[in-house]
Formats: sequence, C-alpha cells, structure tokens
Amino acid sequence: MTQQPIHRRLPAEWEPQSAVQLTFPHAGTDWADMLNEVLPCFVEIAETISRFEPVLIVCQNAAQISERLKNAFREHIVFAEIPSNDTWARDHGGIVIFENEKPVVFDFMFTGWGLKFPADRDNRITRILWEKGLLHAEHRYPGLILEGGGIESDGQGTLLTTAECLLSPNRNPHLSQADTEARLKELFGLERVLWLHHGYLAGDDTDAHIDTLARFCSPDTIAYIRCPDPNDEHYPALLAMEQELKQFRTAAGLPYRLVPLPWPEACFAPDGHRLPATYANFLIINGAVLVPTYRVPQDAEALRIMAEVFPDRAIIGIDCRALIEQHGSLHCVTMQYPTGVVQTVYNQHSKLSTQNSKL
Repeated sequence: MTQQPIHRRLPAEWEPQSAVQLTFPHAGTDWADMLNEVLPCFVEIAETISRFEPVLIVCQNAAQISERLKNAFREHIVFAEIPSNDTWARDHGGIVIFENEKPVVFDFMFTGWGLKFPADRDNRITRILWEKGLLHAEHRYPGLILEGGGIESDGQGTLLTTAECLLSPNRNPHLSQADTEARLKELFGLERVLWLHHGYLAGDDTDAHIDTLARFCSPDTIAYIRCPDPNDEHYPALLAMEQELKQFRTAAGLPYRLVPLPWPEACFAPDGHRLPATYANFLIINGAVLVPTYRVPQDAEALRIMAEVFPDRAIIGIDCRALIEQHGSLHCVTMQYPTGVVQTVYNQHSKLSTQNSKL
C-alpha cells in the first residue's frame, strides 16, 4: 500500500479564523500593580474581536471576567479557566498547521523568552485546552523552543523571522542556523526562510520578535517599522533592517512591496526606561485589522496607512499604552486559530454556548 505523501502548510494570519485566544491578566501576573489600568485594554480587545469572530478567553475566574465584558457579542465568548504565569498568548499559544488539509496544533516549548521569566503554567495552557476539547486538531509536541511572535508566514511556503530570536543560545543552542532552518521547513512545509539579521526595539524582552519589526500583509507586501530620526538610538539598526528587506524577493523573484509604518513618539515607563511602542504589532482577524495605538500624534497616520494596506477590512485602533508597560502590545497578547480548530457549540436556538473549562 502506497503511503500518502505528507503536505504541510503554515497558514497566513489573514486566512479565515475560528477564534482568537486571549490570556487575561490576574493578580498573580506581572500586571498585579496595574490591573485596573490594563484590564480595560484586554476587555476592549475581547469585545472588539467578538464583533467579528469567537474569542477564547483563558482566565482565572470566568465569572469575574464575564461581568467586565459589557459590550461583548456574548455568543462569541468562550471561557477556559486555566492557571497562567502571564498574558502573552502569542508566545504560549498553539501554532496550527494544515497537514494534508487537516489541522494540527503544534505545542512548542515556551520558556519565558529564553529563561527570562517563569513560564511553567503558560507552557501547559495549549495542552489543557486540547484536553478539554476546545482545540479540535491533532496535538503534537515538536520538541523545539519557539514563540508565535518570532515567526511570520505568507501562507505560501515563506517564513519571515529574525536571527537574534531564533538563534538565541537560550532557546535551541544545539541547532545551527542551517539546522534551525531545516527543522522549520520540515515542520511547517516551507520552501524558504527569510532571515533578518538587523532590527531593534528598546524595551523588548523577546530578542527581536519579528511581529514587533516587520509583518506580512499579503504574499507580496511587508509592513515594517522605520525610524526617520538619525539621532534616535534605533536609527542604525532599523536602517540596516530596511536595507535587508529591500534585498528580499518574493517566491516569484520580485521585490516586495514595502510599507513603512510611522515611528511613534517615544513612550517611557515611570522609571524612565523607553517602552517598545510599535505599530507593527497589529492583529488581522476576520473582516478587520486591529491596530495598537499609544496616545501619540502618529496614531492617526498608522490607522490611515493600514486602511490603504487592507482596503477590504475594517481598521480599528485599540489603545495599547498600558500593554507596553510590560513590554508587549496587541499582537503579543493574542493568538488566532484557523477555521475549524476552535469549534463552538450551538444550542437549539442556534446561539453559541459559553463554555467553562476547569482543571
């Protein structure tokens, strides 16, 4: 009997989604001292996404969070009560591929961005979601340390990433760049990996996650951050990154359409250190693009540019000034699941049933 050849594909973010995961902050996270400031941001993200698709909310107390979601489309809220260390679902969430057209959720190891922060509870979330029946896909452990914020897929076999993150000695020190690329190609069914060797964002804890620097918007379009001020500390690294992007070619051998994003006015924490504000940390969902804003003059221009890049989607700004206090932003706290993975349950009146999954 001839074995069926294995075809794997890592979908792009703009493809149809079944849900977006959020892991809500609580008093046991680094948000403890500013829960009142950051919870409204999570609520706004959840409520906004619920207008377009289901939201899978991992939290400590579903009843308390439910009370806050006053403007949510209730039929699109699914709760899972699971312990967590923190809130960065992009990096502890499952990464879904399609293998011979069937979804498989990869449960990569998450180690708090190379052993910087505790992540033992976060590292178990995807497994528990699957055990509770909320992820309808085969569950696998690929055996690599990898975060969702560290990779960008065009859905057609090309991956965009940064060498600083994926080749960090605190992630997979036993693998060279060639070894890492070969493993990524095998797991994700890739034809190509585009490596950025430059790029920097002050206040970043992730070792230059690609989702803070440059993002696929379509198979031939990349939006990226550009610093126009030669006196800014970011200028040399981001200029070098821009030159790298200009050298990249699409699978068809053509230059990418490169869209520079505005450089936000510098934001600072109370102790004076600079925070990683970036408009590249947007989230693409069904019918819309959510764009982080930071209460700075450049917010309006960022929304205008994104409307040009995504003319067929609603462009919605989300105030993420609180999020960058813990060195992340909008994309970092979300993880989308492709169509068919999070299967919501409808009752006899064809309304989505809220599910509470407890340990």
